[in-house]
Amino acid sequence: MTESLDVEDLGLQHSRAARGTKLAIVGAGAVGSTMAYAALLRGAARTVALYDVNAAKVQAEALDLGHGIQFMPMAQVIGSDDLAVCADADVVMFTAGAKQKPGQSRIELAEATIGLVRKVLPKLVEVAPNAVYVMVTNPVDVVTYAALQVSGLPPTQLFGSGTVLDSSRLRYLISAHTGVAVQNVHAYIAGEHGDSELPLWGSASIGSVPLLEWHGHDGHGPLTAEVRDAIAREVVDSAYRIIEGKGATNYAVALAGSRIIEAILNDEGRVLPVSSLLTDYYGISDVCLSVPAIVGADGVGERLAVPLSDDELAGLRRSAEAVRAVAQRFGF
Repeated sequence: MTESLDVEDLGLQHSRAARGTKLAIVGAGAVGSTMAYAALLRGAARTVALYDVNAAKVQAEALDLGHGIQFMPMAQVIGSDDLAVCADADVVMFTAGAKQKPGQSRIELAEATIGLVRKVLPKLVEVAPNAVYVMVTNPVDVVTYAALQVSGLPPTQLFGSGTVLDSSRLRYLISAHTGVAVQNVHAYIAGEHGDSELPLWGSASIGSVPLLEWHGHDGHGPLTAEVRDAIAREVVDSAYRIIEGKGATNYAVALAGSRIIEAILNDEGRVLPVSSLLTDYYGISDVCLSVPAIVGADGVGERLAVPLSDDELAGLRRSAEAVRAVAQRFGF
């Protein structure tokens, strides 16, 4: 009887928590609408609010998503071109921004996107002052740094999606080469979400085996330096190939975003390589970069001091310089 009551109590607590969770997504384009879909499928929040300046588009997306609620965990979906739709959100995912064109670098997107952040973010903070803000739009590291300056929010409360997706791409490619399930591959991409990013090979592992000591199995060869270099290039280049082929990346980034949402709403204390403001991280300060960090209800917490080789530390510093140079170009 006691066990039954405990289970019921837990169920009631979960129900109350579900009723109190609100996710707001700014931008109802390919990324924003797919992120709403992914979050609904996973039951991440009880209310999902979509905001976009295109009223017809955002209302249609909300209606289309709402029609599928019967087949998902119960939730409410609302959409509007009025920022009030985001009021009192627990998490705000900022996906709005200039669309990346084939062959265009993420850095080239900065000017238009930063202008949008200047215009929208202060008004968002007015209606949702206690939300945790996650910047998803590119170039995410520069945009996150600009958003911190524009909003005045503390660096725990606002951060970027960073290299969560890049790390997923890395693990996928390692899995494909080794024949080991991707869930048993543990590896991170650090630095810029872009061309200067770097895999942290020295701390990566497959199961409990250090990746650099993996000798292969069942016809799958070892991860030689040449293989690792090819994988690292593919992680960077894959986004460009997807954009060239279909115009946007949306599925994987939406799933990555939904994982960040859950880490916040469920206060998981999950380690994710999000882009946050660094302060004396291996001597690197005053720049937003991705390093493994603990993410929970208050946002981004401790940045983990992952052991770095001399080459990895040099690469992280180069990445910091690249991001800082772009931020300075736009007055930050």
